[in-house]
Amino acid sequence: MKSDVIKKGVEKAPHRSLLKAMGYTDEEIRRPLIGIANSKSEIIPGHIHLDKIAEAVKAGIRMAGGTPVEFGAIGVCDGIAMGHTGMKYSLATRELIADSCESMGLAHSFDGIVFIPNCDKIVPGMLMAAARINVPSIFISGGPMLSIMHDGKQLDYNSVYEAVGAYKAGTMTEEEVREYEDNACPGCGSCSGMFTANSMNCLTEVLGLGLPGNGTVPAVYAERIRLAKMAGMKIMELVEKDIKPSDILTEKAFENALAVDMALGCSTNSVLHLPAIAHEAGIEINLDIINEISSRVPNLCKLAPAGHHHVQDLYAAGGVQAVMNELSKKGLLHLDLMTVTGKTVGENIAKSKVRDYSVIRSIDDPYSPTGGIAILRGNIAPDGAVVKRSAVAPEMLVHSGPARVFDSEEEAIRAIYGGKIVKGDVVVIRYEGPKGGPGMREMLSPTSAIAGMGLDKDVALITDGRFSGATRGAAIGHISPEAMEGGPIAAVREGDIISIDIPKGSINVEVPDEELKSRMAAWKAPQPKITKGYLGRYAKLVTSASTGAILKGN
Repeated sequence: MKSDVIKKGVEKAPHRSLLKAMGYTDEEIRRPLIGIANSKSEIIPGHIHLDKIAEAVKAGIRMAGGTPVEFGAIGVCDGIAMGHTGMKYSLATRELIADSCESMGLAHSFDGIVFIPNCDKIVPGMLMAAARINVPSIFISGGPMLSIMHDGKQLDYNSVYEAVGAYKAGTMTEEEVREYEDNACPGCGSCSGMFTANSMNCLTEVLGLGLPGNGTVPAVYAERIRLAKMAGMKIMELVEKDIKPSDILTEKAFENALAVDMALGCSTNSVLHLPAIAHEAGIEINLDIINEISSRVPNLCKLAPAGHHHVQDLYAAGGVQAVMNELSKKGLLHLDLMTVTGKTVGENIAKSKVRDYSVIRSIDDPYSPTGGIAILRGNIAPDGAVVKRSAVAPEMLVHSGPARVFDSEEEAIRAIYGGKIVKGDVVVIRYEGPKGGPGMREMLSPTSAIAGMGLDKDVALITDGRFSGATRGAAIGHISPEAMEGGPIAAVREGDIISIDIPKGSINVEVPDEELKSRMAAWKAPQPKITKGYLGRYAKLVTSASTGAILKGN
C-alpha cells in the first residue's frame, strides 16, 4: 500500500504515534488510508451540507474495509463574490485548490482520495489535483439546488439578478424583487441551472471520475446520500485494482466530455476548465478541437439560462447517462473507456434512456445540429473568443453595432443602470482578463442587468473577462489575447462598429488593419490593478484564457 511509507515497520513508530494521538487504532492504521478532500464551508449554499456527504462517504469506506481521513479545501462563492473585488479571487482559487489538495494528498501518502466539491472553481481545481496526484480517486459532489415555482415561474439565482435589472428599468417593484430574493434559492445545493457548478459536476460524470448521477441527483434527495456511500465503497475497489486517474482521463475521455458539453449547453467556463484539467493529465485541448467537436455534436438540452428547464428536470428525464446514450446512437461518443464504476462508458449507459424528450431532445430532433458553445475568431480576437450559442436569441446570432467601451466592469454597470446603453450597442468591457483583472471576473451583473432591462435581444456584450454559467444573451467572453497583454481589444474605440456572426464563428471591429496597427503602436499597458499578495503573484504567472488560464511552469 502507498500509505505503508508512513505506517509500516519499527522505523515508522513515530508516525504511528501521531496517528494514534488522533484516536486511530492499530486496525484502522493497518487498513488502506483514504483521504477525503472536503470543501464544506458556511459561505457557499452548495457546500453548507457537505459534512453530511462526507459522513456518508466515510460510512462507505468503512463498510468496504478502509480508514477515512478527512481534510479541508477552500472555496469562493461566486454569487457572493460577484460584482466587486471578491470576484477577482474566484478563478484564481482554482490553482490554490489544486495545489493544496496535491500537497495534502502527496504529503500524507493516501492510498486513495475521495474528492467532495460542488461549486464553480472547486470542481475543476480538484479534478486538476486528481490528475496531478494520480492515486485512485473518485468524485462525489453535493448535488444541485432545487428550483421552485413562484407565481407561475421557475426561479433560480439568475432570476434575482434579472429582477434587479427589471427594477432599474421600472418594470418591477422593490417588493417584487424581495419576493424573488426570498424564493429563488430555496436551500442547499449548487445553483439550479446549467451554470458552471452543475456543468462541471455533469462533466465529471462524463469524464469517468464520478458515478452515474453525480451531476444531477438533487442535493436534498436521499439518493444523494446513498450515492456518497457508494462512492466510499467504490474507492476501495479502485484502490484494490489500482485504477488511477491516468487510466481514466485519456484524450478520448476529454473528447466525450466536450461532446456532452455541447449537447447539454454547458457554461462557457467549461472551455477554461477542461483544457486546464487536460493539461494536468498531459493532454492538449485547444479551441480548434473544441470548435471541431461543436460543429458535429447537436445541442439536445436547453436548461436555464438557455431555457426554462433546470437540473432537477434533467435528472427526472434520465440524467447525463441518458444524454450520453442518445449521443451514442449517432456514434458521437467513445464507449470503450474505463470509469470509476469499474465498467466502460458503454456498459454504464446501456440501460439508460430518455424519460422526457421535452427536456432531452432526441438525437434526430435536436435544438440545433451544432453544439451549445461556439468559438469565434477575428481581428478583435485572433486567438479566439467563446459564446454560449444555445443561450443567444436567434435575432442576435448576427449583429453589428457601435462599440461602447469600458475599462472595467464597474464602469459598464454604471452605464447600463444609468440608461446609457441603447438598442444596437455592443458593450465592450476590457482589462478584465486573467492578467488584467486580475482573475478574469465573471460578468453576471452587467449581462443580467441587460437581460432584466429587456435588452438581451438588442445589445451584445464582449469582454476579455468571462461570464457566469447563468449568463444569457449575446455575451462573448474570453477575448484573446486580452487587453492587458496588448490584444486588439485594447485598440477598440467608442463608436467603432463591431460585427458579430456566431454561425460563421467571426467577430471583428470594422477598422482597417493599418489603423488597428497604428492604434496598437501607440498603446501603452496600464499599471496593474493589483501588485501584492496572491493576486499579484497570480497576475505575473497566469496565461491566456485561450489556453485555460493555467499558470506558467505548471
